[in-house]
Amino acid sequence: MYSAYPAPSQRALELHESLLSFMQDHVFPAEAEYERYRVQAGSDDHTLPPVVEELKAEARRRGLWNLFLPSESGLTQLEYAPLAELSGWSNEIAPEAMNCQAPDTGNMELLHLLGTEEQKERWLLPLLDGTIRSAFGMTEPAVASSDATNIATRIERDGDEYVINGRKWWTSGAADPRCRVLIVMGKTDPEAAPHRQQSMVIVPVDTPGVDVQRSLPVFGRQDQHGHCEVVLTDVRVPVTNVVGEEGGGFAAAQARLGPGRIHHVMRALGAGERALALMVKRSRERVAFGRPLSENDVVRERIAESRVELDQARALCHQSAHVIDSEGNKAGRHLIAAAKVAVPRAVTAVIDRAIQVHGGAGVSDDTPLAAMWGWHRAMRLFDGPDEVHLASLARAELGRKPLFEL
Repeated sequence: MYSAYPAPSQRALELHESLLSFMQDHVFPAEAEYERYRVQAGSDDHTLPPVVEELKAEARRRGLWNLFLPSESGLTQLEYAPLAELSGWSNEIAPEAMNCQAPDTGNMELLHLLGTEEQKERWLLPLLDGTIRSAFGMTEPAVASSDATNIATRIERDGDEYVINGRKWWTSGAADPRCRVLIVMGKTDPEAAPHRQQSMVIVPVDTPGVDVQRSLPVFGRQDQHGHCEVVLTDVRVPVTNVVGEEGGGFAAAQARLGPGRIHHVMRALGAGERALALMVKRSRERVAFGRPLSENDVVRERIAESRVELDQARALCHQSAHVIDSEGNKAGRHLIAAAKVAVPRAVTAVIDRAIQVHGGAGVSDDTPLAAMWGWHRAMRLFDGPDEVHLASLARAELGRKPLFEL
C-alpha cells in the first residue's frame, strides 16, 4: 500500500481500516438513495441529498474528517493518499461525507496558508466545520484560462474597496445552496509584470452584483454542486478581502492548485480500482458463446493491462506525495504535473475497458461507469490541461543536465 516509503503511523492505519468499513457499510449502500433523490429533484436542483448529511455525521464520529489538511489531521500527504483513493471509489458521496471535497479543500488550504485571522474566523472555520460550501472563480469563457496571465476580470481599487467586473465559468460549487463565498481571481494591475498583475479576493455570494447565471453539465450530467457561469458587475468588497497580498494571485493559485491536483489524482485512482473491480465481476458473471467472459483471452488481457496501468499511476502519485512531504510543494511540482497527466489517462483507459466489457450496460446509468468516465475525462482539462503540464515537464527536461556526456 505504501511501497518503500516511510512506514505509516498507527493513526493512519487505523483510519484506513475505519474508512474501509465506512465505505462498505455506509457509503455504497447510500448511493442508490443519493441517485433517487437527485432524479426526483431534477437535474436543475443542486441541494444536497439528505443521506449525505447522515454520512457526514458518521464520518465525523469515526474521525474521518478534514483528513486532507495536515494541520487538522496530523497525516502526511503520503498517508492521506490511500485514504483519498478509497474515497474515490464513490467520488460523488465519500469526499463530501468526509469534508474532503473539491473545491472546498483547495479554498481551505488557501485560507489556511494565506488568510488573515479575520478571514479564517469568518470563512475557514465554517468550511472546516462543513456548515457552508465555497467556490473558486478562476476560469473564464472569453480567454484561454490555461494561461492564468490571460485572465480578464478586473479588480480595481476605489478607496477602501475593490470593484470587480468580469465573467467566470466552471466555478464549481457555486450552484449548491450552501455556497456562501467565492474566491475570485482577477487583474488588479494590468501594467505590472505578467505574474504580478493578478490578485485573489474573497467575495460573499450575496454581494450585490454577483449573478450565478447557470450550471454547466459535464458530458450532459449535472453534478450536485454545479459548475457555474458567474457574472460579476460592479461587485464591491473591502480591500481587506484580498487573499495574501495584492499582486500575489498567480503565486497563490499555484500554492492552491498543487495540493488540489494531487488530491484529485489520489481520488481518481479509487475510481480506476472500482472500474477494474466491476470489470472483473462482470467478466466472471457474463456468459457469451458458451463460456464466461473471464475465459476470453482478450478480456483477460484488458484486465491485466488495467492492473499494470493503475499500479504504475499509483507509484507516480505516491512518489509525488512523498516529495511534497519531504521537500515541499515546489520540489514536487514536476512530479505533480506528471501524475496529473498520467493518472487520468490510466483511469479513463481502465473505465473505457470496463464499459466495453459491460456492453450496453456500460454506457447506461445502470452502472456508475458512464458518469465515472465523464468526470475523469474532464479531469484532463481542469486544474490545467494535459498540454500545459506536458509543456512544463518538457521545459524541465530540456534544462536538466544529463548524467553522462554522450
